[in-house]
Formats: sequence, C-alpha cells, structure tokens
Amino acid sequence: MTVTVETLEKLERKITLTLPADVIRNEVENRLKRLARQVKMDGFRPGKVPMNVVAQRYGYSVHYEVMNDKVGEAFAQAANEAKLRVAGQPQITEKEGAPEGQLAFDAVFEVYPEVKIGDLTAAEVERFTAEVSDAAIDRTLDILRKQRRTFGQRAKDEAAQDGDRVTIDFAGKIDGEAFEGGKAEGFQFIVGDGQMLKEFEDAVRGMKTGESKTFPLAFPEDYHGKDVAGKTADFLVTLHKVEAAHLPEVNEELAKSLGIAEGTVEALRADIKKNLEREVKFRLQARNKQAAMDALSAQAELDLPKSVVQAELDRLIEGARADLKQRGMKDAEKAPIPEDLFRPQAERRVRLGLVVAELVRANELQARPEQIQAHIEELASSYEKPADVVRWYQSDNRRMAEVEAVVIENNVTEFVLSKAKVTDKDIGFDELMGQA
Repeated sequence: MTVTVETLEKLERKITLTLPADVIRNEVENRLKRLARQVKMDGFRPGKVPMNVVAQRYGYSVHYEVMNDKVGEAFAQAANEAKLRVAGQPQITEKEGAPEGQLAFDAVFEVYPEVKIGDLTAAEVERFTAEVSDAAIDRTLDILRKQRRTFGQRAKDEAAQDGDRVTIDFAGKIDGEAFEGGKAEGFQFIVGDGQMLKEFEDAVRGMKTGESKTFPLAFPEDYHGKDVAGKTADFLVTLHKVEAAHLPEVNEELAKSLGIAEGTVEALRADIKKNLEREVKFRLQARNKQAAMDALSAQAELDLPKSVVQAELDRLIEGARADLKQRGMKDAEKAPIPEDLFRPQAERRVRLGLVVAELVRANELQARPEQIQAHIEELASSYEKPADVVRWYQSDNRRMAEVEAVVIENNVTEFVLSKAKVTDKDIGFDELMGQA
C-alpha cells in the first residue's frame, strides 16, 4: 500500500490510498462463498444455491461492505504509520485514473491540534469561600419543621392567612366561557407557599369559612398553559375550610424523629451543620472549578477541529430535543433548532476538553485509585447505608468513569489554583445556595 499525506489547511489533512484491486475482488469472492453455504432461496436446497445467483442477489452489498472494511483498515494503518491523531470520521472518496490493477482513494479528515498552554502564573482567579452560619442552620431547621407540620381547623370567623391550608371550590371563565383546568372542587393549597399565582393567593388571603368571592386574574404571558397565557379570567372562589399550621417544637422528640441517635437538639444542629458543610463544599468546588477552567482556557492556544465541534453540537441539539419531548412537545425530534444557538457552548466544551487533556497528560494529573475511592466514599457518606452506595458506584463502569472524570477535574482545578494569582472572596451562604 502506498500512502501520501497532504496538509490542506490548519487541521485538515488528506491521505491518498492505493489498494490492489485483486485484494478487494478476492475478499468479495470469499464472502460470497461463505454466504452461499448459509443462504436460503426458494427453489434451492440450503447450501446449494449457485454462485452466480448468490452474486446477482448479494454481490453489490457484499462489495460495498468489503470496500468499507478494506479502505477503513488501510486508512487506520496509514494514519497510525504517519502518527496522526485523527479527529472525527474521515470523508473517503474513490479517485479516478488509478494505475491498472489498483484502486485509489482520497481520505480527507482533521487531526487533533497541538495545544499550547501559556504561563499559568500570569492567570488571575477569584476563589470563593463560604461558611455555614447559625442562621443557615436555623432556616434548615424551619424547613424540616414545615415538612412535619400538622393542621388544625380554625374557628369559622377566623380569616385565612399565610401558612394556612385552605379547601376551596373555584371556577374561572374567560370572556364568559369556561376553560380547561379552570375549575375544581375540594381543592387544597397552602396560602403563601407559591403553589398558586400571586393574584389568586391575594384573593383567598383574608377570606373566612363559607365566604365566596369573584375576582379577575391576569395570566402571565409566559404561563405554562398556552391557551390562557396573556389572558384575563374571572374567578369565583368559595372557601370551605381554613386550617392553621402547627410546627413541631425543636426538642428531643423532633431530633429522634429525624434519625438523630443521641436524640438531643445539639446533635441535631451538629448533623444539619455537617450536611450543609458538605453541600457548601460541593458548591464551592463547582464555582471555583468554573473559575479555574476559565483561566486555564484563556491561557491556551489551539485550533478547534470542526468535526469534533459539529459532533458536540449534534449532541447538544439532540439533548435539547429530548428535553422538549419530556416537556410534552409534539414532534420534538423535528423541532427546528438553530445550530448557532449552541455553537458557543459546543466550542467552549471542545476547547476546554482538549486543554484539560493536555494539562493532565503534561503534568500527570490522572485520577489515582485512592482519590476515586475517597470521592465515592464522600458522596456516599450522606446516605443511610454508605456501603451500599459505594457498591452501587463500583458495580457499574459508566458510573466509575463519571467519578474518575470529576476527580480529574478536581486535580486540574487544584493545579491551576496552585499556579495562578488567587484572590479569595467570601460569598454569603444564601447567595451560594441560590437563595439570595
């Protein structure tokens, strides 16, 4: 086999392959002979179909398969001999004018780029820190108490207020016509919890048992019900029951109900703090990882393989269609999604993936077995039976690969932060947890 390599532009290459025609012909004949021994055709006993009949029926498809296999093998061998790191799939076309007895092909493809990482000591990174305060523990305790609240019926002359559970009938009309989902009987919701639109809650708040009220409600333009979005409805509401919430006291009984073996309030608060600190740690890692990766990417020089970017674009668009389908959109797989919508994200992912891979290779930042094990144990520590969770991770290669990828990213983050000019910045607990 004769091989030549030509540089077209930047990462694009072309290999010209020549193969002896008899190699293809002999392989086609061999495959047809094997097929003849197995094929079943009307009018012939199994294994007795004449070769010319088999060739007439299956010759084209077998020839196509052999060409793909042999040219693919030849390309892989040529790329390996030339020490080329092929990115994506090659586009292979047959050439005309090949020497007699030979077949010639052009394979056009991209190679992975050379990645140059600049001086990381020149990079500037803002690293976030955060602490779990007593106020954060108190708010978490309040959430836990709300999850265990009970309700008792208010007196008939007491008005509904925030935190109360109300039982109502309601019926809504738009331009005098009822609409789907606009009517219910014996419907319950908690005032102030945000389950209903604000205008609806405002109307019910202050009503007493047995009262009825009519009020207008303007549906937002982006309301999930497309038939009523942006329209105004008139609602009639009748209030049947008002129940006040009763939160459990913060005491030993609550601690025990939450699985605290010691059964003390102090142990309960310590357990909450431990869980919050674990969550804070993971969220800080995510934020700081993002900052480190941005700094690393900014210090790198490389060309992006178009084929790899396109493959990433296809994955992102396919994911968007799957999300639309899950949300109930009809014909989501045919939804027109512009590539430009995801191109910056695809290019960033490809760029960062190549840069990280180079940094890991050059600085031996691969995940060590003990790091992987430690990360799994940390993930499992918040569960009731950590050993079962550890076994769950270890029983699946895909899950183990995901953990390994996270550990590698953590190694890269630590390496970048150890080199860069780092400025520490305290971030509030609420802001970090998305509650600000």
